[in-house]
Amino acid sequence: MSYYFSKVLDDSFDEAIDKVTKELKEEGFGILTEIDVKETFKKKLDVDFRKYRILGACNPKMAHQAISAESKIGTMLPCNLIVQETEDGKTEVSAVDPVASMTAIENDELGSIAQEVRSKLKTVIERLS
Repeated sequence: MSYYFSKVLDDSFDEAIDKVTKELKEEGFGILTEIDVKETFKKKLDVDFRKYRILGACNPKMAHQAISAESKIGTMLPCNLIVQETEDGKTEVSAVDPVASMTAIENDELGSIAQEVRSKLKTVIERLS
C-alpha cells in the first residue's frame, strides 16, 4: 500500500501552491502550517535545495471526529501535502494517504473517518491540472 497520492503538473511552483490551496478549500480543508524546506535547509544547514514546501492541511469537522474517536490521533494531524519542484522543471503535488498512516491503530470508527479524509484528499489531487 502506498502512503501517498501524487500528481505532476506543468504549473510553476507558486501556481501549484495556489491551485492545491484552492482545491483543499473546496473539500473543507484549511492550511494550518506551511514549512518552506528549501529556506529552512539554507538557513539551518547552509544547503541549497529545490523548492519544496510542506502544507499541513486540516478539515476541522473531520479532525474533531478523529480526535473524539481517538484522543491521541492529534499526533498524526494535520494531513500533510508536499509541493516540490522536479528535476525536469515541473511541479509535483503529493498528499498523505491517511488510511495507510492509520493501519497501526485498531479503531473502526477512526478507520471510517480516515477513509472519508482519503477520499477528499484524492479528490484534491485528481482535480489538479
